[in-house]
Amino acid sequence: MIKTGLECFLGKIPDSFADRRFGLLSNQASTDARLRHSKDCLQERLGDRLTCLFSPQHGFFSEKQDNMIESGHWSDPATGLPLFSLYGESRRPTFEMFDLLDVLLIDLLDVGTRVYTFLYTMAYCLEAAAAWNKKVVVLDRPNPIGGLRVEGNLLSDDCTSFVGLYPLPMRHGLTFGELALYINTEFHLGADLEVIAMQGWRRSMSFGESGLPWVFPSPNMPTPATALVYPGQVIWEGTNVSEGRGTTLPFELVGAPFWEHEPIVRLLSATPLPGCFFRPLIFEPTSGKWAGASCTGFQVHVTDPDTFLPYRTSLALLQAVLRLYPDQFRYKDPPYEYEFERLPMDLILGSTTVRRQLGEGMPILAMEEEWQQGLAEFAGCRKGYFLYQ
Repeated sequence: MIKTGLECFLGKIPDSFADRRFGLLSNQASTDARLRHSKDCLQERLGDRLTCLFSPQHGFFSEKQDNMIESGHWSDPATGLPLFSLYGESRRPTFEMFDLLDVLLIDLLDVGTRVYTFLYTMAYCLEAAAAWNKKVVVLDRPNPIGGLRVEGNLLSDDCTSFVGLYPLPMRHGLTFGELALYINTEFHLGADLEVIAMQGWRRSMSFGESGLPWVFPSPNMPTPATALVYPGQVIWEGTNVSEGRGTTLPFELVGAPFWEHEPIVRLLSATPLPGCFFRPLIFEPTSGKWAGASCTGFQVHVTDPDTFLPYRTSLALLQAVLRLYPDQFRYKDPPYEYEFERLPMDLILGSTTVRRQLGEGMPILAMEEEWQQGLAEFAGCRKGYFLYQ
């Protein structure tokens, strides 16, 4: 079993932190290997030097179901500490919040995908720390979809939003600590940043190999299997197709009442989609899109995580649907993550060009070829921030 950054920090708190006041950005998935929450472990060690708590999107207990469902500030009954929401009336910490701390500890389970907003909450905290002369310490955790592969187009400048602030590919292959180092340096945020690395994690590890318990970091990320498909299946959030919300298998299930199995499978055969199997089924969401309606669709089974390409797979499926059902398929209208004018799909894909090429029927492999130079430059640059080989 590996040791997380939290456990390494608790094992030996640096002397340089004596008499410093601490805040903690976390949610319910921020636990040690025995499922004790980091706030409780830290309060036990730091006492009244732990002065405040922060939570990201979905709330501290990952209870808020969808985007733009805000959480309020409250007092944590277990510790008695103020708990500030960074997904409420503002997504940035205020001076008054940061005035309670000298060091912000960040202990969040990320899922390795550009559009997962925890990354941008961290970035806003780094900006605030630089502005107000505070230190940030990231307690690192595994990337649950591994640290080897990168995939997808880089975000374009005209598609920046709270689901994409930096030119990252959809699957970035970095841990949360490595991401912090990367964005703090490459985008000149200027924060006093330290990462407490894990012990024993390797880039090739699946989450199951880590020996750590899985606690869902957001309400529709119930298992590590969900995280594997998410870098592709998240695109359906920008459409009138169900991404499986309102079922027990969000993102693994996908479909709509107007879909048909055989025509879709036939078109998918034109694109190599390794490491997965589309199992046809019918499902009925209990909430969200098509609630109570029978959706014809698929469960995406990942048969080989090492070769599976989630982004390619979901783009191929989207392109098939665009071709087969032009009269029934719709892109979702704004708003999406506090963007009220731009098309949500463009923000998710990080590119208006990718959406246009999909609609024009450009082969997915040809699209991928256009991304290779930028992807190679990112892949080379990110190695300078590796904490694990």
